[in-house]
Amino acid sequence: QVQLVESGGGLVQAGGSLRLSCAASGITFRNYALGWFRQAPGKEREFVAAITDWGGTTPYADSVKGRFTISRDNAKNTMYLQMNNVKPEDTAVYYCAAGAYASRVPATYSYWGQGTQVTVSS
Repeated sequence: QVQLVESGGGLVQAGGSLRLSCAASGITFRNYALGWFRQAPGKEREFVAAITDWGGTTPYADSVKGRFTISRDNAKNTMYLQMNNVKPEDTAVYYCAAGAYASRVPATYSYWGQGTQVTVSS
């Protein structure tokens, strides 16, 4: 079956860095667009970044632009989110998703991971 497994979350101080990973199995990884979303307590799931099957990126969410970088390694069936200069408002559960299009809309993705918690302390 299809599995997307996020890792790399944790507790980090403001201004620090984290790299999230999303390992996929059960799909032909290179054929899928991928996205990162996040959800903070009491808030809706929001778009962070997306990447096409061939590695092109769509505009990042304004809140992370210039600080986060999405990438993928099709040979390793893995996607990454490099998070630099993190802020307390980045605290959320981060989810990876796979679908046909590199979209900002969660409903366009077919598969989702279980999420990894990122907590940024001030």
